[in-house]
Amino acid sequence: MQKLVNIFFLSAALSMLATGCKKMLEVTPQSNITDQNYFTSQGDFEPYVVGIYTQMRSLANNVTYGTERSEELIPALNSRFTTAWSQIISPSTGALDYNAWYKAIGNCNLLLYKIKGFSFSDAPDTKARILAETYSLRAYFFFHLTRIIGDAPLMLQAVVDDKVPLLARSPATDVIKQVNSDLDSAILLLKSMSNFSPKTYASKYRFAYGSVQALKADANLWSAKVLGGGDAALNNAIAAINEVQSTGLSLNTDFKNVTQPRASANPEVALAAFYLRDETGANYGLNALPYFTAGVQGALNLDSLPYVLTTSNGQGAYQISPLSRGLFSANPNDKRIPYTWVTERQASGPKISWITKYPGTKYTDDRVSDNDIIMYRLADIYLMKAEAFAALSAPNTDSAIAYLNKVRQRAGNGDYTGATDKLTVEKEILNERGRELFFENKRWYDLVRFHKEGVINVYQYVPNLVGKTTPLYWPLNSTVLGGNSKLNQTDGY
Repeated sequence: MQKLVNIFFLSAALSMLATGCKKMLEVTPQSNITDQNYFTSQGDFEPYVVGIYTQMRSLANNVTYGTERSEELIPALNSRFTTAWSQIISPSTGALDYNAWYKAIGNCNLLLYKIKGFSFSDAPDTKARILAETYSLRAYFFFHLTRIIGDAPLMLQAVVDDKVPLLARSPATDVIKQVNSDLDSAILLLKSMSNFSPKTYASKYRFAYGSVQALKADANLWSAKVLGGGDAALNNAIAAINEVQSTGLSLNTDFKNVTQPRASANPEVALAAFYLRDETGANYGLNALPYFTAGVQGALNLDSLPYVLTTSNGQGAYQISPLSRGLFSANPNDKRIPYTWVTERQASGPKISWITKYPGTKYTDDRVSDNDIIMYRLADIYLMKAEAFAALSAPNTDSAIAYLNKVRQRAGNGDYTGATDKLTVEKEILNERGRELFFENKRWYDLVRFHKEGVINVYQYVPNLVGKTTPLYWPLNSTVLGGNSKLNQTDGY
């Protein structure tokens, strides 16, 4: 582990924005909060755990790892892609500095260590909830990281001085084992609360029973298909999804309402990252919004384009790729299309296919990219369940198709009527995930899972990978390697 002397610094605290019955997460920076001067009372733990959510939001907002290496995007008016999109990744180009992940993990470790000294005798449910959220956050950070670099150091102890331990990379299977352990701890803590109900979502912006189970399902799917976890992990994923289904989530009737309303009022969303209009660093949807003057001026269908007036609110950098549009070709009346992309029409003919998935909010002065970033929603979870059923060594394709159909029907495409052999059904599930979850920062991880299982060859599926041998995991950069002699470079670099 590189020496992160400030591992226990957290520059955020709690500010809750309440509008009527709505409670939404908004975070205000503070400075130099350390374990020596901060954890002095029971009330210090709530704002600290909320501060950790800002780190989760930052990772959820980064499309380099979940989207750019997939086939979903091509440049529009300009390009803001990293080298991940071109697949030219090396220890000196596009390599990972994992400081943000371990700073977040260190914050979780410190909270778990410090909270032991507080009895919360007057509020045991509060302590249980804070602990459950912290275990869930740590699990999220480790899971997010291991999908990027594979083997990763398992830092589980709190750092309370400048003696940061140097740790070697643990096998990815051990990292996922720790993820599951943390999530099981969170589930037990939530169930121990006096008024526990699986249907309780105090906030869709913080971990609750349903979103913890959703993360557990996701981790077990990865374990099963990428790390050799097999049927045991697939059945764990199915069991976790059964629990998610007990929480009362429901599909929106209209696909338009999947990403545009706030998660707090969205019956489909289990977990999201909240954005206010003028927060520093708008969400990644900003890169997909075209700007008017040098972009879409003169378009014949201007009113249907999610354009902005200033480049600070829209970069016009991304558009949907022909491959992703092609996933919809069998059903040109798919109800998701208008809320996925729209093709700009000029007098000279069709031009750029602009993404409409995260259109932001149109205010009186300009459109602003302030949509909540969805991390888990019910349609995603249905498709994970379909994927798990189909991947079993004795595939249950009937159940897989039943869950696939739940998503197809909302899109107006009716039931699946194709071949029912394992490989064909799995390919259709991958395609349906591409249609349903386009631009939701999941596609690269989907492709890796289905590649590892043998459903696709990602080196032929992704145009920028054709003819390359770039490993699917990222390399570590020189700063990380130079700070820890126990680390080895990622295989293949």
